Amino acid sequence: MTGTAPLALADTGEAADLSAFLVRLLRFDRAAAVRLQAVARPDGDDGVVAVFGRLPLGGSGALAIRTARLAGLGGPVDRTVSAGQLLDGLDDRANTVALPAPVTGPAWAGLLPPRTGWRLLGEPPVERVHPELMAAVREFRERSEAVPAHHRTRAVLDALADEIWSRPVTVLPELPLRAAHAAYVIGFLTPDALLTVHRAGGWLRLSAPAGSVAVRTAAAPGAGLGLSPLR
Repeated sequence: MTGTAPLALADTGEAADLSAFLVRLLRFDRAAAVRLQAVARPDGDDGVVAVFGRLPLGGSGALAIRTARLAGLGGPVDRTVSAGQLLDGLDDRANTVALPAPVTGPAWAGLLPPRTGWRLLGEPPVERVHPELMAAVREFRERSEAVPAHHRTRAVLDALADEIWSRPVTVLPELPLRAAHAAYVIGFLTPDALLTVHRAGGWLRLSAPAGSVAVRTAAAPGAGLGLSPLR
């Protein structure tokens, strides 16, 4: 699928916003890959593109999802690409994104959240979620710094992260702190964000106006490789 024409983004500033998303992903892994899907919308001639990236927060991680409307779409696109090369292909002035050649994707890219079947679990107020999240961030920092340097291995830090981020959010116990933390570090969880939480099978999705985070809470047989709805 090399040689695909650049995708034209419908809304002003989307290229810059997508650039910021990719920059944050690359801070975690300079060699990060992302799964990109673009499909036509059933209600018109334009399309929607979604970029999925994994945040390695502890052993489990979380998927961050950024969507944008397209000004037309010649045909569906589904490929795993280098996040760095995708960033290089973004043109803020033209508001377009050139698609790099596909790469061999990591294992997580083969199983994405389903496209449909989501049911609303709740709308947790961000003013309740944010203070609890910040307390957990401080706890992780303090406890990790207390580990002697010669014992402060990746495995030890991942175990500590999994202990803290697997805790439920008090205002909505179905939601693990891992999802809120992922939304925060990728820039989706802001002080004025309107949050919604949905479940589909073994997947949970925390959504904000800027994007979504999905985490697996159990085996989700039949969960397809789907494009998350545009919000």
